[in-house]
Amino acid sequence: MKCNPDFTHGAGPVDPRSVRDLMAPYQAPTAVRSAWQVLNTLVPFALLWWIMYRCLAVSYWLALPFAVLAAGFHVRIFIIFHDCGHGSFFKSRLANDLLGCLAGVLTFTPYFQWRWEHAVHHSSAGNLDKRGTGDVWTLTVQEYLEAGRWKRFAYRLVRNPVVLFGVGPLVLFLVLQRLVVPKAGRRERLSVYGTNLALLAMAAAHGWFFGLSAYLVLQLTVLLVAGSAGVWLFYVQHQFEGVYWARHGEWDYATGALQGSSFYKLPRILQWFTGNIGFHHVHHLRPGIPNYRLEKCHNAVPLFQSVKPITLFSSLKSITFRLWDEPARRLVGFGHLRTIRQRRKSQVPS
Repeated sequence: MKCNPDFTHGAGPVDPRSVRDLMAPYQAPTAVRSAWQVLNTLVPFALLWWIMYRCLAVSYWLALPFAVLAAGFHVRIFIIFHDCGHGSFFKSRLANDLLGCLAGVLTFTPYFQWRWEHAVHHSSAGNLDKRGTGDVWTLTVQEYLEAGRWKRFAYRLVRNPVVLFGVGPLVLFLVLQRLVVPKAGRRERLSVYGTNLALLAMAAAHGWFFGLSAYLVLQLTVLLVAGSAGVWLFYVQHQFEGVYWARHGEWDYATGALQGSSFYKLPRILQWFTGNIGFHHVHHLRPGIPNYRLEKCHNAVPLFQSVKPITLFSSLKSITFRLWDEPARRLVGFGHLRTIRQRRKSQVPS
């Protein structure tokens, strides 16, 4: 890892290697805690599905609150899936891969392909020259101004909150995750095919036992709520006020981890359902720490105490961010374009 001598956070320069050394004791997973997390997530999730089916026989609106709660456990399953992808949930690589594949079916995500894309994301988060894999489509102001009409239209459409957090998650989990990424290797491709077959088998089994229409109604509801929450979490973790982005020559991994990933301080109940993923700055600096140890690591390392948290309320401002203003080094909304156009127009000689 490159050590940037100009990297600062708080009072003065920090050697990221020394910080990572302080984090090392929190990296080892505990089998008992991991197993308990699997139990307190999958068992309630299965129970909620049974309750939803029973309620649906009376009314969809009676089943809806349980579907929303099931979506919370769906997010928690994805966090376990995420940790398995980092090899941080169990000490055994095989155990991580087996549980990851199972959780991948439950979350409609091919494990090995996602793991590969997510590794790219971790190695390039905040790097302006390496966007495009495992991240939210983000253009700079200059790129947007130089783009053609159809690209600008597509970008505005994708960045619209209704699409990004509503339609987008369903497209992502139902369509895009069913497709093989062109650069994917053999194991990644097989992961996609295997997940797709498992999903068909799961739908057939539920359809036979409970009825296909009932399964689809409930599954789509859970997937919509969980997907929207998951996309929002990922979005706000890397699109927030004061976020770090830099060109490759200036980019630094440690700075990208600490200043390019947010500390999302959520209420305790939401922190539980999201598996402490709000401590994203800790996770990006040392991805091998299991989710149930992120908070303790954050509290133990003095550097992290100077990281300004984002609250549930203050995170809503992230909805207005659309583009990266490279000269100003900040995220801006589309309204900022008018200011730039007016400035350029006033600079043109008459």
